Amino acid sequence: MLLKNRKSWLIAENQVTPERLYLSRRQIMQGFGVGLGAAMAGPLFRAGAAYALPEFEIAKKTNYAGEEELNSYKEITSYNNYYEFGVDKEDPAKYAHTLITDPWPVTVTGHAERTGTFSLEDLIDFNALEERIYRLRCVEAWSMVIPWVGVPLAGILKKFEPTSKAKFVAFETLADRAQMPGLRSRVLDWPYREGLRMDEAMHPLAFMAVGLYGKPLLGQNGAPMRLVVPWKYGFKSIKSIVQIRFTEKQPRNTWNILAPHEYGFYANVNPAVSHPRWSQASERRLPTSLFNQNRIPTRLFNGYGEEVASLYAGMNLRRNF
Repeated sequence: MLLKNRKSWLIAENQVTPERLYLSRRQIMQGFGVGLGAAMAGPLFRAGAAYALPEFEIAKKTNYAGEEELNSYKEITSYNNYYEFGVDKEDPAKYAHTLITDPWPVTVTGHAERTGTFSLEDLIDFNALEERIYRLRCVEAWSMVIPWVGVPLAGILKKFEPTSKAKFVAFETLADRAQMPGLRSRVLDWPYREGLRMDEAMHPLAFMAVGLYGKPLLGQNGAPMRLVVPWKYGFKSIKSIVQIRFTEKQPRNTWNILAPHEYGFYANVNPAVSHPRWSQASERRLPTSLFNQNRIPTRLFNGYGEEVASLYAGMNLRRNF
């Protein structure tokens, strides 16, 4: 059991999702491996679209987003940050079809008993997939509510038996010019890098996603495997991971290297710490329009403070942002 006491925001999915959408999703998931799977085999499972998962059944569903309506599948898959495919929000959906995700080797190095190159099946237990409804909060002051599918990050990392020297874990995204047209630009120092402190990575809320809305991830959402750390800003949710490294020293992460005065290592959602170019006190819950910004107050740790605040006890959250 993830939480000892049932929190007010931890409620059944069918209490927050419109009934029509909820029932429709249940039917999709129940038929995923039979009729619907065959019907969608072309667009969903071809190489370069999404990983051809052997089974995609969800063992457990948990809502950590409270009484908040889910964003639509279209919104989640058409408005993305993935600079390897372009800097505009619509670029990833246009160009990520070039991403080849099968096979998908992942290299594990550093302070662990088991290192080497592993397949996606070595890392992910596809018989224990969970659906977790989390908020995704981006530093550009927009957010979504997304039903991710995946497994706890801790379960993956424990497989490699990290040693006592492993104080941090670093991740790296694929960087292949043939597949990723955005790499031709110099907007970032490729490959994309991110990292967590080990206690953050082992926290029960940290999640490795392989799907959303009961379907395998598309390229624009980080197929076939991307990190989800719901109490941090979205740039911490590194996509299309090909390397995991256990380190003793705090790793450098891409945005912190590029603009250390704007992006700290921890990247905890904190409405009291403004980005140098805009306030973080509120966010735009997508979808928005010119006449309806759909703004809501930003919550410390994205609303997950009761669960994660102890990780940062005694830290100055303005200095360690």
